[in-house]
Amino acid sequence: MMDKTWHDAYKEARTVGDTVADKVATFVGSWTFVFIHAVWFGVWILLPVEPFPFGLLTMIVSLEAILLATLIMMAQNRQAKRDRHHADADFRTNVEAKKEIEQVQIRLARIEDEKLDKILKLLGDK
Repeated sequence: MMDKTWHDAYKEARTVGDTVADKVATFVGSWTFVFIHAVWFGVWILLPVEPFPFGLLTMIVSLEAILLATLIMMAQNRQAKRDRHHADADFRTNVEAKKEIEQVQIRLARIEDEKLDKILKLLGDK
């Protein structure tokens, strides 16, 4: 059985709210979102849904901006937390790799010393 990666652990730790906020932030940062709003504003303005200066539209867009800004900030905070977790996992991996490399270097030095001793012994026997 394979150990969980840091990314798997991160995904499992997310709440339903975290997942929803991430999906909303992903959608808001897409061309589809821009296109939908361009069409929506065009229809609102070209069809007389309400008279100029579009008070209801302004209020709806303002409320949407407040909610979207909050969700995007939540997603960015989680991204920063995920990045810290990733960096911590990388650090732990690097520390373990350093220990293993040091152990290999010690073994190689011991092998080198043993070979040198054998060579000196062979040369001394002649």
